[in-house]
Amino acid sequence: RALRLAGGRSRCEGRVELEQDGTWGTVCDDGWDIPDADVVCRQLRCGRAVRAPGGAAFGRGHGPILRDEVGCEGHERHLWECPAAPEHDCSHKEDAGVVCSEHQEWRLSGGRDGCAGRVEVFFRGTWSTVCNSTWYELEATVLCRTLGCGNALQRPSFGHTLPGKMVYLCGSLQPSLAQCRWAFNKSAPCYQSWAAGVVCNGTGS
Repeated sequence: RALRLAGGRSRCEGRVELEQDGTWGTVCDDGWDIPDADVVCRQLRCGRAVRAPGGAAFGRGHGPILRDEVGCEGHERHLWECPAAPEHDCSHKEDAGVVCSEHQEWRLSGGRDGCAGRVEVFFRGTWSTVCNSTWYELEATVLCRTLGCGNALQRPSFGHTLPGKMVYLCGSLQPSLAQCRWAFNKSAPCYQSWAAGVVCNGTGS
């Protein structure tokens, strides 16, 4: 009885999908809340739940709707252990989703468009800057490609003005920065660093 998140921007965000008898299905958002989402995040080793959106926030799923009126207390080890209604009256426009604390997403701010500017990462519920101590062409290119912005042209530096600091070190061309080595709010790798920026060769909104 496997569990996964679909339609999100990382493996720790998305529409909740369960497997039953070899078929993947979804969970209805009736009664869906943070304790329910907490069980999902913990089961996937994605930390704790930051949000528990309903209304097919990550797109509509397919297949059967396997759970409705889920009532986890938050300590359960698996979503199947939580009480739920035996029947449902839902459609896929009510598919439940989660955003877990270990989900990372990125944006570029202050540039000409969404493909240039200061690198900011959303992690553990807050936006942070990225230290440029290991911000090389490889890391910048991974981010540009993650954002659909092509390859890195320049890596300008900015001041740190957000509460947290993240550092990335990729080693090879990964599908996203979350798959690189990273450290959050560790002072040593960020000592005397600037906030990383990037100008990608693509254009964005």
